[in-house]
Amino acid sequence: MTAPIGRRERKKAATRQSLADAALNLFLAHGYDRVTLRDVAEAADVSTTTLLKHFPGKEALVFDEEADQEARLVAAVRDRAPGQSVPQALCAHVKRTRIGERNPDPRFAPLVELVRNTPALSEYSRRMWIRHQGALARAIAEDSGADDLRCAALARFALEVSALVDHADDPGRAVDAAFDLLEHGWQAR
Repeated sequence: MTAPIGRRERKKAATRQSLADAALNLFLAHGYDRVTLRDVAEAADVSTTTLLKHFPGKEALVFDEEADQEARLVAAVRDRAPGQSVPQALCAHVKRTRIGERNPDPRFAPLVELVRNTPALSEYSRRMWIRHQGALARAIAEDSGADDLRCAALARFALEVSALVDHADDPGRAVDAAFDLLEHGWQAR
């Protein structure tokens, strides 16, 4: 007999979480470039093969919630407060998820610094965000009734803000400036 699916799925999720936690702890303690996949697997007490069944590569270990990211982006548009514009809702979402506003996890700020200071991670992060452009554009179109090209452009520009965050001296100010531009358009001073 086989184990019930619920139990099997719980074990898979627990292994995945154990791997992600071990990776984050090692990366924060030793730096991303000094930690190998084997180090992470050993810390989580699994084989490297098992690690690769759960994560396609080393960068994915840092961004273990990518699957949920798209749903949260779409929800930021669909579930925003009455009277709040799409750019305002996306601005708040980016601040929450990329610079940690109101994030109680003490590992969040060091993780943000790790991503900012590791070129492979900041590029992976950028590509990860951009992969959600289609879903975000569809949510904006459904909400606003605007044409697809305008929605795709807003989605793309909003998602590109994450790249600005990684290289800004003041990430909050960078996010505000970018979304102000998206909200109000370019006005030469």
